[in-house]
Order: sequence, then structure tokens, then C-alpha cells
Amino acid sequence: MPIITYRDALNHALREEMQRDDRVFLMGEEVAVYQGAYKVSKGLLQEFGEMRVVDTPITELGFAGVGVGAAMAGLRPVIEFMTWNFALLALDPVVNAAAKMLYMSGGQYPMPMVFRGPNGAALQLSAQHSQAWESWLAHIPGLKVITPGTPYDAKGLLKAAIRDDNPVVLLEGEMLYNTKGEVPDEDYIVPIGKAEVKREGDHCSLITHGKSVLTSLQVADALAKEGIRVEVVDLRTIRPMDVETIAASVRKTNRAVVLEEGWEVCGVGAQVVDYVQRHCFDHLDAPILRVHQQDVPMPYAKNLERAAKPDVAKTIAAIKQVMYVGT
Repeated sequence: MPIITYRDALNHALREEMQRDDRVFLMGEEVAVYQGAYKVSKGLLQEFGEMRVVDTPITELGFAGVGVGAAMAGLRPVIEFMTWNFALLALDPVVNAAAKMLYMSGGQYPMPMVFRGPNGAALQLSAQHSQAWESWLAHIPGLKVITPGTPYDAKGLLKAAIRDDNPVVLLEGEMLYNTKGEVPDEDYIVPIGKAEVKREGDHCSLITHGKSVLTSLQVADALAKEGIRVEVVDLRTIRPMDVETIAASVRKTNRAVVLEEGWEVCGVGAQVVDYVQRHCFDHLDAPILRVHQQDVPMPYAKNLERAAKPDVAKTIAAIKQVMYVGT
């Protein structure tokens, strides 16, 4: 099976879906001539032309709204934000138009569109360009929110999102574009709303998503050397969340730690904890712990940024705490 980057997996998904359906088009800042800020749209302008790969001004509110109108007219737009931090300016068409149009029109206007772009912290991008957006967007009825952590999932989830008749938010890990993994050549999709166990274990469930999947696998590798078998559950979809897979894992391990990039208050981890206590309370042998960004704007200084971010060491400490190791 070919090994390709996360970036190329997204590129292949876009190309294949644009070849498959001429209603699909890509629009956003620098997606055409420059081939995308992260080169996800490399070669698409040359293959599909400027009517289907559309450069926009720096007007997130404007081109997100144009995308909504295109979806209402029967097209299937893919709207790329250079970063989800810039999409703050476009929340009105995302939240008040795309998410609500099917409901407000009495089913007359489905919204077959995708909003996508990099999400979460990179390196020294400071407070305004380092935010994890999943909990903000997953709060909204009418949106589906997906967070692929591997090239395989990135391609399969983007293809599923483009084919979906509902608005889908795709949050791409900003530090994942150069990561590599196996991706088949043949056509496939990853179902939206389905989590996956990335590593089997029976001592503790480590529930995570997006970029934190890689951190979780490093945690599992490190603890395996100490005889601790961690089960890594990759949510893949934040809304709708796969409660069955989460619950099955926790009922097996009797312990849970939730790892995420975002802040603690009202975060994705809080929703996971709610589901676990509702469905698995009598199976728990320890309180559920969460590992997350510190409750501060992301610092610029390298040492402070490292201190603010969740990492392998903090996650290992949480797992050992719920297992009462070293206490």
C-alpha cells in the first residue's frame, strides 16, 4: 500500500471527488495559483481550471457566504480557510446559514458543502493563531465536525464529507501535513460518525482525536515498555460522536483519560466525560481524567508554549494516576 503524506491524502481526495462529480469546486485564499497555503490544492487549477479552483480575496465572511449560496443552487463547494483562526470572521454564514438552512427552509435546501483548513497549535504562532476549534463548532446543531489524525482518515473523511448532503467542518491538524501513512489507491471513504480503536489495550482507554492521535500512540508505546496496555480510541468525528465505541472501550478497561489540544472549559473532553459517566459509570474503577491545553492564551515563547500544550509526559502521568501506579 502506498505511503503518502497527510497533505497529499487531502489532495488526492479533492482531485478524485472533483473528477467524480463536476458540481464539486474548491474556493478560498490562494488555493489556485499558489496551490494552497499548505499546498493541499497542488495541481488542481491546472487540471480543473479557474471556474472550479477559485482564488478569493482575504474576505472569509464573503466567500463562505458565496459557498452557502452555491450549495443552495445545487453545487457542492469546498471552502478552504487558510487557518480556522481566520474563520472567526466567517462564523455567521457557517453557523447562521449553512448549519440552519435545511431546518429553516423546511427541508427545501440541503447544504452539501465542506468548510476545511488547518486547526490547532503549530509552533510559535502565539495566541491568535493557535486555537483548537472543534468544541466551538461541534456545539452547533446542523454541522458535522471531523478531525482526521492520519493520512488514511484524512482522505477517507474528506471524500465522505464532499459526498454528504449536510455541511461538514473538516479540521486538519496544522502540524500533520508532512506526516506519512498508508493510503490505498482504490476508492474508499471513512464513515462520518464512526470512531476507531487505533491501539488495542485493556488497562486504560485513552480517548483522543486529531493531532493528539500521534501523541496518544507515543504514550501507548512508552507505557507498553512498563507493562501498561493502553487502548487508544480515535474519535475521528466530534459531531456526531461515536458513543458506542467509547463505551465499549471503557467497559473493557474500566479507566479513561481524554487527551485534546483545546482548553478545559466546555471542551470536547468534557462531552466525552459526560458520555462515559452516563453509559459506563458502574464500570469505572477510577475518576476520568482530562489532559488539555492550559487555560491561557497560547504563549509565544518556546518554553511557555511547551508548558501550555498537552504532551506525552502529562498524558502518561494522568494514565498512571487513574491506574494508581506510584501512589
